[in-house]
Amino acid sequence: MDVLVGSIDVRELLSTEDFEETSPLSAPDLRLLIDRLQIRSLQIKSKVRDYVLSHHGDFAGIFSRCAAAASGAEGTAAALADAIRILSDRPVDGVIRDLAREIVSKKRELDDRREALAVVGTISTFLERLKVAREEVRAGRLVEAAVAVRDLKKGLRVSDVDDNRREEEEPAVFEFLRMDWLECFDELQYALLRCVENFIQFEPEKDTLSVMYSLKCGKADEIDLHRVLEAMETVDVLDYGLVKVADLMMKHAIGPAITNKYIHVSEDYNQDSAAILIINSSPEFHGDTGVVEIFSNLRQIIKFIYKIVCFENEIWMRCFGRLTWSRMSDLIIAHSLSKAVPKDAAKMAEFENIIRCTSEFEKSLKEMKFLSLDNNKEERLSHFAHNVEVHFASKRKNEILAKARNILLQFNSLEASSDSGVQFYDAYEGPSGHAADLLFQPERCVVSGALCQIIQLVHETLKDACLSSAQVAKELYHASRDVLLLYKAIVPMKLAKQLNIVSQQAVFMHNDCYYLSQEIAGLSFQYRADFPSCLKKFIVFVDIAPTFYQMAENIIQKQIQLVVNDLKEAIDGADGFQNTHQPQQFEMATFSINQVVDILEKVGVIWEPVMAASTYKRIMCILLDAFFSRVTKDLLLLDDMAAEETLQLQRLIHMALENLSPLFQSISTEVDEKDKLTKENPLSFLDELIPSLRKLRRLADLFDMPLKSITTIWESGELVKRGFTSSEVENFIKAVFTDSPLRKECLWRIQSTKS
Repeated sequence: MDVLVGSIDVRELLSTEDFEETSPLSAPDLRLLIDRLQIRSLQIKSKVRDYVLSHHGDFAGIFSRCAAAASGAEGTAAALADAIRILSDRPVDGVIRDLAREIVSKKRELDDRREALAVVGTISTFLERLKVAREEVRAGRLVEAAVAVRDLKKGLRVSDVDDNRREEEEPAVFEFLRMDWLECFDELQYALLRCVENFIQFEPEKDTLSVMYSLKCGKADEIDLHRVLEAMETVDVLDYGLVKVADLMMKHAIGPAITNKYIHVSEDYNQDSAAILIINSSPEFHGDTGVVEIFSNLRQIIKFIYKIVCFENEIWMRCFGRLTWSRMSDLIIAHSLSKAVPKDAAKMAEFENIIRCTSEFEKSLKEMKFLSLDNNKEERLSHFAHNVEVHFASKRKNEILAKARNILLQFNSLEASSDSGVQFYDAYEGPSGHAADLLFQPERCVVSGALCQIIQLVHETLKDACLSSAQVAKELYHASRDVLLLYKAIVPMKLAKQLNIVSQQAVFMHNDCYYLSQEIAGLSFQYRADFPSCLKKFIVFVDIAPTFYQMAENIIQKQIQLVVNDLKEAIDGADGFQNTHQPQQFEMATFSINQVVDILEKVGVIWEPVMAASTYKRIMCILLDAFFSRVTKDLLLLDDMAAEETLQLQRLIHMALENLSPLFQSISTEVDEKDKLTKENPLSFLDELIPSLRKLRRLADLFDMPLKSITTIWESGELVKRGFTSSEVENFIKAVFTDSPLRKECLWRIQSTKS
């Protein structure tokens, strides 16, 4: 069949050699191509026929096998159809399936009945055991009942199985069984608790605590305390059973032995009935050995409990210790050890005996299994005793702060009286009583008695710190800082009302803060060298000083502002000094000037005796400058003044200066020695301190000067040195002198000088 292999190439069928694939064929070429394709087709058919004839046998075998396979498939289909027909007529598979299902159902039902019988048997067993346990409890056989209850707890899985899982995995009847078990457990627990209460009794009238050897419980024979505690341990209710015993011991034995300084403890044993712990008052006072005797009494009480109540059983004694040690140690620390902490650092060595006794006491408690042998956290008394320096320092610090607080709370308000709008306060301390030298200035100021006590307390605290150990010194250092900060926290709040009025007490507080700002800065230099070496670099006070300095400035600025407001209000009554040539207006101006003078004099009376000289001079100069500036400004704002009016204004200025001369004198007396040597005339010195004063004086001279003289001194520059401006001089000339060629010339000269 090679003739069928490959493809026919059209170019071989055409005779044209220069055939192009892209060019169309002509009609002759197409006819030639058709003829040659027919010839080629006939050749292929002839070859195929020859091939089939030559392989006839092979093709016949293939076709016979195909026919056999087809006939076999038909036979199989017929057999399958017969089988299906047979099964359809007789459904054996359904019968077999039904039988199998019935067998599985019967087997499952049998298993369920067996499980139900097992559950019923188990429930019956539990009910019987619960009944027996109840009978044991009611019969007084508490140990046997406890064992039964414990075993039932495990069997019923009372606490080991989650409630949701129990609901899914077990019958609901077990929940009722657990409820029955809880009732039985409560009944047993109540019986055990009643037995313990009957075994251990306190008789207040005899001050005795009795522990019975045995008691009759229920219908059974007598039972002893040991058996009761054993039953409690079995059902794990020791904590519940002993908690009332612990409370009883704390209330009637351990507590009084700690808090009562006259307790005496003894024991008495009745061989037939009970052991008795006798706790009665003793006329002897513990004195300095109070801690030692308290430990002795407690040791005797704990030993009695260890032997008589807990029968030297470690588990029972540890349980009792857990129930009482926390309260017991707190009482010992609060009522004994903390009070035994020395108040004087020199007596710290005497506390060593208490430290030794404390360690021995806790060691004896460990031997009696009251405390754990390997748990050092329970050694609360030893920890407190060994940290005595910390407690001493803390106690001393609290005492210092309490004393400072009491001092500051006695910073009482002063009685006030008012006059002319100024609040005047009488000093509650004499100026010489608490005069204090400033550290960095050769001056003195009067400070409050409270501050004197505070400063004395700070110095005493720092002196004690220099003689103490590093740990105590550190606490005392912080205490001294806290004392100073207490002043900052308490006094401004206590004197809030007085700070908002012109008062001497505000000045006292200013002096206190100003004095503190300097005194604090020197504390480090004064005491740092004597502090323990490890603390020297930490002793810092200078960080507090700026705070007090700022407080002092704020207070005095507030006082200055209050006085300035009063001065402005008084000057406002002069109505700008207008029309003073009229009698009524002149009287108003005179009254205002007198009122200002009165205010300044009273302020001087309040401040001068208590303030530092430099501070008083500075503040009074500020107030006077404010007054003179306001008067000068008002006078220069006047326009169109009559000749008589200028005379009256000049008279007012001279009157004000004359009335204030005592105040000038008080300021002049505060001039430093160096200033007195350089300034022969005190008035010239005041002119430098109060720039507006010389301006006002020169203004008074200008009122009776001729126009040319005023122009001349302006051109000389004298008025500029006195604080006058060209516009002020021009306005003054226009107000005093009428319009004229001379005035125009003078004004032109002034303007020319200005340019």
